[in-house]
Amino acid sequence: MFRAMQTPPLLTDRAALSRNRARATAFFLHEEVADEAKERLNEVNRAFTRTAVVTPFPDLWPDFGTRVADDDMLGLEPGQQDLVIHALGLHWANDPVGQLVQCRHALVPDGLFLGFMFGGQTLHELRACLAEAEAAVTGGLSPRVVPMGEIRDLGGLLQRAGFSLPVADSFTKTVRYRDALHLMHDLRAMGEGNALHGRLRRPTQRQIFLQAASLYQQRFADAEERITATFEIICLTGWAPHDSQQKPLRPGSAAQRLADALQTTEMPLPRVPREG
Repeated sequence: MFRAMQTPPLLTDRAALSRNRARATAFFLHEEVADEAKERLNEVNRAFTRTAVVTPFPDLWPDFGTRVADDDMLGLEPGQQDLVIHALGLHWANDPVGQLVQCRHALVPDGLFLGFMFGGQTLHELRACLAEAEAAVTGGLSPRVVPMGEIRDLGGLLQRAGFSLPVADSFTKTVRYRDALHLMHDLRAMGEGNALHGRLRRPTQRQIFLQAASLYQQRFADAEERITATFEIICLTGWAPHDSQQKPLRPGSAAQRLADALQTTEMPLPRVPREG
């Protein structure tokens, strides 16, 4: 008996996300990512002439070529770019691997992909305090912060999307705020308010925010009574496959034994009786 394939539930309410971004006024993290991208490109011995940037805020990338919105279907043509940058929007993607595949298809062979997204340590302080406060006030939890992947998992997405020479690394930005309410106000100003498809559709009780702010102050305030908020930004780097790229050695093709290189004695493994 055949079972009908189930469509995975939507993560993001794209209409709500668009509304949040339309009201955005604080772009310092996006500016940080733009500067980081320029630094990384300066270290690559390559001149890129056909660049596309996937970004919700195109005005922040004036020095780059094509700029496209991070919609579910990207406005990219196959094989037209030698560099694609996905700029701090993958954490809202309903299908992150699909986004990466579209970026790879847009690249010429040996074209470069740089993807920046928030990692799993982002806002860990706020998430913990909100969850504890909501559980105490209401006895339950509701979706409030978009789930963000860990670096060890996100690197695997590049391989699933078909990139060669995949690398994932991260850097952390720590920001100080007057209090947790100021932080939450700033997140709305960044366009990073709650746009989860499964979010509550009624106003949150103010007591939840007040209790979360109190917990935050108790646990994460510095010597000057200001709280700290962590933003982990993960950079995914991959290349569109090309015959000229370095490839792993075939098994058994090493010119020197590992035991000789380590100056150790190679011990044969004991025979294991076969079953049956």
